Amino acid sequence: MATRYQIAPMDLAESARYLQHHLALAGRSDPLLADDAMARLHKASLGLPRALNNAAVAALIAATTAGKALVDDDCAKKAVAELTRD
Repeated sequence: MATRYQIAPMDLAESARYLQHHLALAGRSDPLLADDAMARLHKASLGLPRALNNAAVAALIAATTAGKALVDDDCAKKAVAELTRD
């Protein structure tokens, strides 16, 4: 039998801190996500950690593909579209 634990959704500030923490663990100390991109990823993920991780990875891929050093709202929009495609 599996043990399950449900985590309450994070608010926008918690989501931003969550992603900054994970970026810091990966060795990134300078900003990587624009504020509007962070807000879009948070909204799309409903503040749920796993969904936020998936959205952030997709946004990082979009930024890298576009040759951008910062994940902007356009990259976040592309990531959300990719993740919500039927």
